[in-house]
Amino acid sequence: MIIAGDYIEHTLGLFMCISTMAAAALGNTISDVIGIGSAFYVEKLAEMSGVKPPKLSPIQLEMKTSRRAANLGRVLGITIGCLLGMCPLLFMNEDKDKDKEKDKDKDKETSTVVNVAVK
Repeated sequence: MIIAGDYIEHTLGLFMCISTMAAAALGNTISDVIGIGSAFYVEKLAEMSGVKPPKLSPIQLEMKTSRRAANLGRVLGITIGCLLGMCPLLFMNEDKDKDKEKDKDKDKETSTVVNVAVK
């Protein structure tokens, strides 16, 4: 999600003039589509590692507790997926030092202008 949003912001944002939030929303959409597409493979991987779905009758599948457990599993899956999707933030190199230097230069210019105006 992070990588897709960043890429969208730096490519489409340049000539379509979309906001950072719009780029993030598009990145989230791409991430969701990839998540839906990969659900089958995640289930197959879990099955290969020994996790088998319970054998429930159609009546048991319609019980409130079964639906709640299924929804809780979906919520946990989405939460874990979102947290994993944020991992690229750990490796992104921000130019914080450059930003700090720019802020210092702006402060110097502002203080110079104020000193000249006071004199």
